[in-house]
Amino acid sequence: MDTKKIGAFIASCRKAKGYTQQQLAEKLGVTNKTVSRWETGKYMPDLSLLKPLCTELDITLNELLSGEKIDAEHAVNSSEESISNTIEYALRRITGERRIISALLIIAGGLFCCSAFLSLDPEIHYGIIVSVAGLLLIVFGIFRELPLKAMWKKFCASLLLFILFLNILCIIDYINVVTYRRPPVYHYMTETIFSRNTKMIRYSCPFYQVYRINTNTVNEYYIIDTKNEYSEETVPVSPFDREKSGIRNLLNYRSPYIGDNSNDGNLLNALPLSESGFVFEIDPDGMELTVDYHTTDWYSNDDLYIEKALVYNSVCIFLLIDNVEYINWNFSGSSYHITREAVEAGYPDYAAIKSEKTGEIDLALFDDCLESKMNDNAFVSARFLSLFTPSASLSGPVLQPSE
Repeated sequence: MDTKKIGAFIASCRKAKGYTQQQLAEKLGVTNKTVSRWETGKYMPDLSLLKPLCTELDITLNELLSGEKIDAEHAVNSSEESISNTIEYALRRITGERRIISALLIIAGGLFCCSAFLSLDPEIHYGIIVSVAGLLLIVFGIFRELPLKAMWKKFCASLLLFILFLNILCIIDYINVVTYRRPPVYHYMTETIFSRNTKMIRYSCPFYQVYRINTNTVNEYYIIDTKNEYSEETVPVSPFDREKSGIRNLLNYRSPYIGDNSNDGNLLNALPLSESGFVFEIDPDGMELTVDYHTTDWYSNDDLYIEKALVYNSVCIFLLIDNVEYINWNFSGSSYHITREAVEAGYPDYAAIKSEKTGEIDLALFDDCLESKMNDNAFVSARFLSLFTPSASLSGPVLQPSE
């Protein structure tokens, strides 16, 4: 079917009838741009418009599809060719419309799958429902276009595609969990657990578990258990953001000297209480560090949070900066003083955590003897009273935060 020849024939017949493109368009209920596209050969008239167009131009359907006037002698042969062209044209239109619908199904399914990762409430299974619905739309759109005649082959191919796409989405979900520390979309069970003074949520996924600890607090962190080695009783729990304040991150700020302002600031910023804002001052001669927090010590002290943070911060600093001897922790209205000597003598297993010969920190002992101990309120209270000297008993000057 020569669309340009047919278009030129429509134009000549229209002009012969004395119609403008606008007039012919009005008679057929289309726009003048549609008529223009016909006449340039860019589009063919819709099947439903072929007969009305022939009537308006006073031509036969055979002549329209042939793109020329036909005498009676050649009408039969031309008619067969026109019928063949019409069938071919109709099939192309049907195929094109089917492909458009299939493409729309695939696009809609893709949007559904993308929206599943934007769920505002990850603790429910909204994301799974939406993404599976999206996958079904995608696979159905592909199913419609598979060039397989046997229905069972199309079904099996579609099922394999569904499984493949589902696995791809699970991998993307895992990457999102690891990279952006967000709850997994593809989980089959969610449990809220209160253990060791800590609220956590466990997401059970097909091939791994995710523990969301200190849920909805500034110290929320994730542990991704790909080996299923943890339970609610054994998963590492800290009252602080373990990814930020855990020893594996803090080791980046080890230093033999207190005088490195940049390193000291980065270390303090990684430790608990940094969320309150602070300034610090170093006395390298006296080997003393003074930290002023922009808060009061009772303001955010739920579940002994301040005591836990001060014990943890002090022990960490003495472990990581070799020549610090004294630390002053100042709040609005209160100050606390601690010495290396007090920690070495009064904190259990301090000497075992850091090797006296090599200076290396035993990570497992750190976790057992310091990090995990911060969940024991009785232990923290006892250590806080034994290690710290309140401001009234300080022997030297202490910087007080400005009012």
